[in-house]
Amino acid sequence: MSEMTETAIVGTGAIIERLLKGEFICRTTDEEAWRSLKNSTTKERVETYLNQINRTIGSAGEGEVFFCGYLQLGEKERKVISSQFRDICNALIPLVEWLVLVQESSGQDAPLSEGAAVRLTELQTRIEDTPAFREQLAKISHYRLFGSTSSNVDAQIKLVFKRLVELGYLTRPNTEKQIFIATGKLDYLYEVIRFIDETEGLSLEAQAETATQRDLV
Repeated sequence: MSEMTETAIVGTGAIIERLLKGEFICRTTDEEAWRSLKNSTTKERVETYLNQINRTIGSAGEGEVFFCGYLQLGEKERKVISSQFRDICNALIPLVEWLVLVQESSGQDAPLSEGAAVRLTELQTRIEDTPAFREQLAKISHYRLFGSTSSNVDAQIKLVFKRLVELGYLTRPNTEKQIFIATGKLDYLYEVIRFIDETEGLSLEAQAETATQRDLV
């Protein structure tokens, strides 16, 4: 076995392991693995292995984000997916409200997407300077998803960002700096929201935005 082939197998094994752990692979979270999955030969090798255990490579964000899904759905698989979907749904409102807060307080035209940087210190200053933003942050941080019990903006925002890193929606490349990068899991979240909107007519994005705008009036 050549050294190159061994390296390819080791690299493929690491990608498979990450996918099976439920991680989302994008350019931001792991550029090397992302580039490997953009390569048709490597992607086919990973897919072939996953198919043997009833898994498949799923994608979001117009093919820029990769994750692991089920190839065929039986009773057991449906139960797992239903549980995962419930978890996502329970987190949707806090996440959408946080995304709206970041967008509004940053003056951005579009919501955060993979690769976008969020400078916590700058965001915190804008929130502290605006009573409506402070109220919104307090509300968001006290959701069960984040679980803050503090009335202090600094403690609230740092806990929210820490939790978002743990959940895989943000990454912090340099622990010495308060700069966070949005991951492709956010793009996946938007697709889930669109799916729910289309199938259930919940209009979660519009509801969250309307609620925030009402708070700002």
